[in-house]
Amino acid sequence: MPKTSSLLTRRRLLAGGATLLGASVLPTLPARQAGLPQSKTFIGQERFRQVVSKALRENWRDLAMGERVMRFAYEFHGVPYKSYTLEIDDRVEAPSVNLHGLDCWTFFEVALGLARMIEFPRPSYAPADLLREIEWTRYRGGRCAGNYLERIHYLAEWYFENEARGNITDLTRELGGAERIRGRQIREMTVLYKHYRYLRENPSLRPGMKAQEAMVQGLPVYHIPRSKVARIESKLRNGDVLGIVTKHHGGFCSHVGLATRTKDGVMRIMHASSNSKKVIVDKSISGYLNHYSSHLGLLVGRPLPRSSAITDPAEYQKRLRKLKSA
Repeated sequence: MPKTSSLLTRRRLLAGGATLLGASVLPTLPARQAGLPQSKTFIGQERFRQVVSKALRENWRDLAMGERVMRFAYEFHGVPYKSYTLEIDDRVEAPSVNLHGLDCWTFFEVALGLARMIEFPRPSYAPADLLREIEWTRYRGGRCAGNYLERIHYLAEWYFENEARGNITDLTRELGGAERIRGRQIREMTVLYKHYRYLRENPSLRPGMKAQEAMVQGLPVYHIPRSKVARIESKLRNGDVLGIVTKHHGGFCSHVGLATRTKDGVMRIMHASSNSKKVIVDKSISGYLNHYSSHLGLLVGRPLPRSSAITDPAEYQKRLRKLKSA
Protein backbone atom coordinates (compact mmCIF):
# COMPACT_ATOMS: atom_id res chain seq x y z
CA MET A 1 0.00 0.00 0.00
CA PRO A 2 1.62 3.22 -1.05
CA LYS A 3 0.64 5.48 1.83
CA THR A 4 -1.21 5.33 5.14
CA SER A 5 -3.96 7.70 6.17
CA SER A 6 -7.55 7.35 7.35
CA LEU A 7 -8.25 4.67 4.75
CA LEU A 8 -6.57 1.49 3.68
CA THR A 9 -6.29 1.12 -0.03
CA ARG A 10 -2.96 0.49 -1.72
CA ARG A 11 -2.22 4.14 -1.24
CA ARG A 12 -3.36 4.30 2.36
CA LEU A 13 -1.85 1.56 4.22
CA LEU A 14 -2.05 2.10 2.57
CA ALA A 15 -11.36 -25.74 3.18
CA GLY A 16 -13.84 -28.20 3.81
CA GLY A 17 -14.84 -29.91 0.57
CA ALA A 18 -12.55 -27.71 -1.46
CA THR A 19 -10.62 -28.96 -4.44
CA LEU A 20 -6.96 -28.79 -3.50
CA LEU A 21 -4.27 -29.09 -6.12
CA GLY A 22 -0.59 -29.65 -5.48
CA ALA A 23 1.27 -27.02 -3.49
CA SER A 24 3.41 -26.21 -6.50
CA VAL A 25 0.43 -25.34 -8.70
CA LEU A 26 0.30 -21.54 -8.72
CA PRO A 27 -0.03 -19.09 -11.62
CA THR A 28 2.96 -18.21 -13.76
CA LEU A 29 4.65 -14.89 -13.16
CA PRO A 30 2.98 -12.18 -15.26
CA ALA A 31 5.79 -9.65 -14.92
CA ARG A 32 7.63 -11.55 -17.63
CA GLN A 33 4.54 -11.50 -19.81
CA ALA A 34 4.09 -7.79 -19.22
CA GLY A 35 7.70 -7.10 -20.14
CA LEU A 36 8.79 -5.36 -16.94
CA PRO A 37 12.39 -6.21 -16.02
CA GLN A 38 13.17 -7.64 -12.61
CA SER A 39 15.33 -4.59 -11.94
CA LYS A 40 12.02 -2.74 -11.80
CA THR A 41 9.87 -5.35 -10.06
CA PHE A 42 12.25 -6.54 -7.32
CA ILE A 43 14.43 -4.33 -5.10
CA GLY A 44 16.54 -5.91 -2.37
CA GLN A 45 17.91 -9.12 -3.84
CA GLU A 46 20.80 -9.35 -1.37
CA ARG A 47 18.45 -8.98 1.60
CA PHE A 48 16.25 -11.66 0.03
CA ARG A 49 19.19 -14.06 -0.21
CA GLN A 50 20.26 -13.41 3.38
CA VAL A 51 16.79 -13.90 4.84
CA VAL A 52 16.07 -17.04 2.83
CA SER A 53 19.46 -18.54 3.69
CA LYS A 54 18.73 -18.03 7.39
CA ALA A 55 15.27 -19.57 7.04
CA LEU A 56 16.67 -22.67 5.34
CA ARG A 57 19.56 -22.98 7.78
CA GLU A 58 17.19 -22.84 10.75
CA ASN A 59 14.54 -24.98 9.05
CA TRP A 60 11.66 -22.52 9.35
CA ARG A 61 9.73 -24.66 6.87
CA ASP A 62 8.79 -27.00 9.73
CA LEU A 63 7.21 -24.24 11.81
CA ALA A 64 3.46 -23.72 12.02
CA MET A 65 2.32 -21.19 9.42
CA GLY A 66 1.77 -18.28 11.79
CA GLU A 67 5.10 -18.82 13.52
CA ARG A 68 6.80 -18.99 10.12
CA VAL A 69 5.19 -15.71 9.07
CA MET A 70 6.51 -14.00 12.19
CA ARG A 71 10.04 -15.35 11.80
CA PHE A 72 10.15 -13.63 8.44
CA ALA A 73 8.39 -10.54 9.80
CA TYR A 74 11.08 -10.01 12.44
CA GLU A 75 13.75 -10.07 9.74
CA PHE A 76 12.28 -6.73 8.61
CA HIS A 77 12.09 -5.18 12.08
CA GLY A 78 13.43 -1.63 11.72
CA VAL A 79 13.25 -1.52 7.91
CA PRO A 80 12.32 2.06 6.84
CA TYR A 81 8.73 2.93 6.05
CA LYS A 82 8.33 3.79 2.38
CA SER A 83 5.16 4.64 0.50
CA TYR A 84 4.25 4.31 -3.17
CA THR A 85 6.54 1.31 -3.74
CA LEU A 86 3.96 -0.36 -6.00
CA GLU A 87 3.81 2.60 -8.38
CA ILE A 88 6.50 1.22 -10.69
CA ASP A 89 5.15 2.10 -14.14
CA ASP A 90 2.73 4.45 -15.86
CA ARG A 91 0.73 1.69 -17.53
CA VAL A 92 1.83 -1.89 -16.90
CA GLU A 93 0.82 -3.48 -13.60
CA ALA A 94 3.05 -6.29 -12.31
CA PRO A 95 3.81 -8.06 -9.03
CA SER A 96 6.61 -6.18 -7.31
CA VAL A 97 8.65 -6.24 -4.09
CA ASN A 98 10.82 -3.65 -2.37
CA LEU A 99 12.68 -5.06 0.64
CA HIS A 100 14.51 -1.79 1.31
CA GLY A 101 11.32 0.09 2.19
CA LEU A 102 7.92 -1.21 3.33
CA ASP A 103 4.50 0.21 4.06
CA CYS A 104 1.95 -1.50 6.27
CA TRP A 105 0.45 -3.57 3.44
CA THR A 106 3.69 -4.63 1.78
CA PHE A 107 5.20 -5.52 5.18
CA PHE A 108 2.63 -8.18 6.03
CA GLU A 109 2.40 -9.24 2.39
CA VAL A 110 6.16 -9.93 2.12
CA ALA A 111 6.26 -11.86 5.42
CA LEU A 112 3.31 -13.96 4.30
CA GLY A 113 4.76 -14.48 0.83
CA LEU A 114 8.12 -15.67 2.14
CA ALA A 115 6.44 -18.04 4.61
CA ARG A 116 4.39 -19.51 1.77
CA MET A 117 7.37 -19.69 -0.59
CA ILE A 118 9.65 -21.87 1.54
CA GLU A 119 6.87 -24.37 2.30
CA PHE A 120 7.39 -25.85 -1.15
CA PRO A 121 10.93 -27.34 -1.23
CA ARG A 122 13.24 -26.25 -4.02
CA PRO A 123 16.99 -26.68 -4.56
CA SER A 124 17.21 -22.89 -4.27
CA TYR A 125 14.93 -19.86 -4.22
CA ALA A 126 14.98 -16.80 -6.46
CA PRO A 127 13.19 -13.43 -6.35
CA ALA A 128 10.80 -14.77 -9.01
CA ASP A 129 9.54 -17.32 -6.47
CA LEU A 130 8.55 -14.58 -4.03
CA LEU A 131 6.99 -12.51 -6.82
CA ARG A 132 4.88 -15.52 -7.67
CA GLU A 133 3.56 -15.68 -4.11
CA ILE A 134 2.90 -11.94 -4.09
CA GLU A 135 0.92 -12.31 -7.28
CA TRP A 136 -1.13 -15.08 -5.71
CA THR A 137 -2.29 -13.00 -2.73
CA ARG A 138 -2.27 -9.47 -4.21
CA TYR A 139 -4.53 -9.99 -7.23
CA ARG A 140 -8.07 -11.23 -7.76
CA GLY A 141 -7.99 -14.88 -8.60
CA GLY A 142 -4.24 -14.88 -7.96
CA ARG A 143 -3.49 -13.69 -11.48
CA CYS A 144 -2.05 -10.50 -12.95
CA ALA A 145 -1.87 -9.95 -16.70
CA GLY A 146 -0.70 -6.35 -16.55
CA ASN A 147 -3.92 -4.50 -15.72
CA TYR A 148 -3.98 -2.19 -12.69
CA LEU A 149 -7.61 -3.10 -11.99
CA GLU A 150 -6.63 -6.72 -11.36
CA ARG A 151 -5.00 -5.69 -8.09
CA ILE A 152 -6.91 -5.78 -4.80
CA HIS A 153 -6.86 -2.13 -3.70
CA TYR A 154 -9.02 -2.24 -0.56
CA LEU A 155 -7.97 -4.39 2.39
CA ALA A 156 -11.49 -5.56 3.25
CA GLU A 157 -11.73 -7.21 -0.17
CA TRP A 158 -8.34 -8.88 0.41
CA TYR A 159 -9.90 -10.90 3.25
CA PHE A 160 -12.72 -12.16 1.02
CA GLU A 161 -10.43 -12.97 -1.90
CA ASN A 162 -7.80 -14.76 0.13
CA GLU A 163 -10.26 -16.76 2.17
CA ALA A 164 -11.97 -17.88 -1.04
CA ARG A 165 -8.62 -19.19 -2.34
CA GLY A 166 -7.63 -20.96 0.86
CA ASN A 167 -4.87 -18.54 1.89
CA ILE A 168 -6.45 -17.40 5.16
CA THR A 169 -9.36 -18.08 7.45
CA ASP A 170 -11.27 -14.93 8.34
CA LEU A 171 -11.86 -15.31 12.09
CA THR A 172 -13.53 -11.95 12.67
CA ARG A 173 -17.03 -13.35 13.16
CA GLU A 174 -15.86 -16.41 15.10
CA LEU A 175 -13.91 -14.65 17.84
CA GLY A 176 -16.92 -13.02 19.46
CA GLY A 177 -18.66 -9.66 19.52
CA ALA A 178 -18.45 -8.95 15.78
CA GLU A 179 -20.78 -6.40 14.20
CA ARG A 180 -21.46 -5.66 10.55
CA ILE A 181 -20.34 -2.30 9.18
CA ARG A 182 -23.25 -0.65 7.41
CA GLY A 183 -23.60 2.50 5.35
CA ARG A 184 -19.90 2.80 4.55
CA GLN A 185 -19.10 4.76 1.38
CA ILE A 186 -16.16 3.38 -0.59
CA ARG A 187 -14.78 6.07 -2.87
CA GLU A 188 -11.24 7.10 -1.97
CA MET A 189 -9.43 6.01 -5.10
CA THR A 190 -11.81 7.64 -7.56
CA VAL A 191 -12.08 10.82 -5.51
CA LEU A 192 -8.32 11.07 -4.97
CA TYR A 193 -7.24 9.57 -8.29
CA LYS A 194 -4.48 12.17 -8.74
CA HIS A 195 -2.55 10.48 -5.93
CA TYR A 196 -2.42 7.21 -7.88
CA ARG A 197 0.05 7.10 -10.74
CA TYR A 198 -1.89 4.57 -12.82
CA LEU A 199 -5.25 6.30 -12.38
CA ARG A 200 -3.73 9.71 -12.99
CA GLU A 201 -1.99 8.68 -16.20
CA ASN A 202 -4.83 6.47 -17.50
CA PRO A 203 -8.26 8.11 -17.25
CA SER A 204 -9.83 5.07 -18.92
CA LEU A 205 -9.18 3.10 -15.70
CA ARG A 206 -11.33 5.34 -13.52
CA PRO A 207 -14.79 4.00 -14.49
CA GLY A 208 -13.58 0.47 -13.79
CA MET A 209 -12.22 1.55 -10.43
CA LYS A 210 -15.54 3.16 -9.58
CA ALA A 211 -17.30 -0.11 -10.37
CA GLN A 212 -14.88 -1.97 -8.13
CA GLU A 213 -15.52 0.46 -5.30
CA ALA A 214 -19.25 -0.16 -5.67
CA MET A 215 -18.59 -3.89 -5.38
CA VAL A 216 -16.44 -3.43 -2.26
CA GLN A 217 -19.08 -1.16 -0.74
CA GLY A 218 -21.59 -3.99 -0.98
CA LEU A 219 -19.45 -6.58 0.80
CA PRO A 220 -20.73 -7.92 4.14
CA VAL A 221 -17.80 -6.65 6.21
CA TYR A 222 -17.84 -7.43 9.94
CA HIS A 223 -15.49 -6.07 12.58
CA ILE A 224 -14.78 -6.55 16.26
CA PRO A 225 -15.43 -3.17 17.93
CA ARG A 226 -12.35 -1.86 19.71
CA SER A 227 -14.14 -1.94 23.07
CA LYS A 228 -14.36 -5.75 22.71
CA VAL A 229 -10.88 -6.50 21.38
CA ALA A 230 -9.20 -6.95 24.78
CA ARG A 231 -11.58 -9.85 25.45
CA ILE A 232 -10.47 -11.77 22.38
CA GLU A 233 -6.72 -11.04 22.43
CA SER A 234 -6.02 -14.36 24.16
CA LYS A 235 -7.55 -16.14 21.14
CA LEU A 236 -5.18 -14.53 18.67
CA ARG A 237 -2.04 -16.24 17.41
CA ASN A 238 1.29 -15.14 16.06
CA GLY A 239 1.00 -14.19 12.40
CA ASP A 240 -2.70 -13.29 12.39
CA VAL A 241 -3.35 -10.50 9.89
CA LEU A 242 -4.91 -7.53 11.69
CA GLY A 243 -7.00 -5.11 9.65
CA ILE A 244 -7.55 -1.81 11.49
CA VAL A 245 -11.04 -0.54 10.76
CA THR A 246 -11.55 3.21 10.48
CA LYS A 247 -14.63 5.20 11.41
CA HIS A 248 -14.26 7.35 8.30
CA HIS A 249 -15.90 6.96 4.91
CA GLY A 250 -13.77 6.22 1.86
CA GLY A 251 -12.71 2.69 2.80
CA PHE A 252 -13.25 0.11 5.52
CA CYS A 253 -9.70 -0.05 6.86
CA SER A 254 -6.95 2.46 7.57
CA HIS A 255 -4.03 0.22 8.49
CA VAL A 256 -2.86 -3.39 8.79
CA GLY A 257 -0.31 -5.32 10.81
CA LEU A 258 0.56 -8.73 12.24
CA ALA A 259 -0.16 -10.17 15.67
CA THR A 260 2.89 -11.07 17.76
CA ARG A 261 3.03 -12.27 21.35
CA THR A 262 6.16 -10.85 22.96
CA LYS A 263 8.16 -12.38 25.82
CA ASP A 264 6.11 -10.45 28.39
CA GLY A 265 3.02 -12.36 27.24
CA VAL A 266 1.35 -9.34 25.61
CA MET A 267 -0.25 -9.81 22.19
CA ARG A 268 0.98 -6.81 20.23
CA ILE A 269 0.71 -5.41 16.72
CA MET A 270 3.82 -5.43 14.54
CA HIS A 271 3.52 -3.07 11.62
CA ALA A 272 5.22 -0.65 9.28
CA SER A 273 4.46 2.64 10.98
CA SER A 274 4.31 5.90 9.07
CA ASN A 275 4.61 7.76 12.40
CA SER A 276 7.74 5.87 13.51
CA LYS A 277 8.97 5.71 9.89
CA LYS A 278 9.95 2.05 10.20
CA VAL A 279 8.70 -1.44 11.03
CA ILE A 280 8.05 -1.66 14.78
CA VAL A 281 6.54 -3.85 17.48
CA ASP A 282 3.92 -1.61 19.04
CA LYS A 283 1.42 -1.58 21.89
CA SER A 284 -1.00 -4.35 22.71
CA ILE A 285 -3.57 -4.70 19.94
CA SER A 286 -6.38 -3.30 22.11
CA GLY A 287 -4.06 -0.56 23.35
CA TYR A 288 -3.14 0.41 19.80
CA LEU A 289 -6.77 0.54 18.71
CA ASN A 290 -7.77 2.70 21.66
CA HIS A 291 -4.84 5.07 21.21
CA TYR A 292 -6.40 6.61 18.08
CA SER A 293 -9.93 8.01 18.05
CA SER A 294 -10.34 7.17 14.35
CA HIS A 295 -9.94 3.43 14.96
CA LEU A 296 -13.28 1.64 15.02
CA GLY A 297 -12.26 -1.99 15.40
CA LEU A 298 -10.49 -5.03 14.01
CA LEU A 299 -10.54 -7.64 11.24
CA VAL A 300 -8.63 -10.89 11.85
CA GLY A 301 -7.34 -13.30 9.22
CA ARG A 302 -5.30 -16.41 10.09
CA PRO A 303 -2.78 -17.49 7.43
CA LEU A 304 -3.12 -21.04 6.16
CA PRO A 305 -0.37 -23.29 4.82
CA ARG A 306 0.42 -22.99 1.14
CA SER A 307 -0.80 -26.55 0.68
CA SER A 308 -4.33 -25.29 1.42
CA ALA A 309 -4.42 -23.12 -1.72
CA ILE A 310 -7.55 -23.59 -3.79
CA THR A 311 -6.48 -23.34 -7.41
CA ASP A 312 -9.57 -24.76 -9.11
CA PRO A 313 -11.21 -21.62 -10.59
CA ALA A 314 -14.74 -23.01 -10.28
CA GLU A 315 -14.28 -23.89 -6.61
CA TYR A 316 -12.72 -20.49 -5.92
CA GLN A 317 -15.65 -18.67 -7.55
CA LYS A 318 -18.15 -20.82 -5.66
CA ARG A 319 -16.51 -20.01 -2.34
CA LEU A 320 -16.22 -16.31 -3.19
CA ARG A 321 -19.92 -16.07 -4.05
CA LYS A 322 -20.82 -17.73 -0.75
CA LEU A 323 -18.61 -15.36 1.25
CA LYS A 324 -20.02 -12.29 -0.47
CA SER A 325 -23.58 -13.37 0.25
CA ALA A 326 -23.02 -14.24 3.92
